[in-house]
Amino acid sequence: MAKIKPVLPSLREKKRYLVFEIVSKEPIKDFSAISKAVWKALLDLSGVLGASKAGIWLLSDKFNKSKQKGLIKVNHKNADLLKAALCTIKQINGIDVIVRSVGLSGILKKAERFV
Repeated sequence: MAKIKPVLPSLREKKRYLVFEIVSKEPIKDFSAISKAVWKALLDLSGVLGASKAGIWLLSDKFNKSKQKGLIKVNHKNADLLKAALCTIKQINGIDVIVRSVGLSGILKKAERFV
């Protein structure tokens, strides 16, 4: 049986890690609601094709519930699109929120400094 060769590093999709912060009167503990709001905002702004090209991954294990900060992995060409989509989020679970982007990094460890 033939073994599949790994993709060369120069051919891999380049990624960035975006740190976001949720500003609200009440803390939001449900990460799935945050995930749904981010996906809805991205789909409304760029459509299905743009959202698939952005290739976002919401990292649930990196979400800090006390500071209300989290990490999103995104394609390096679509980081600005994701920032714009985060700005359009006004409510999560009926709670008025403001979603700010805190920082952008190409390395996960550096991005974790912002969280």
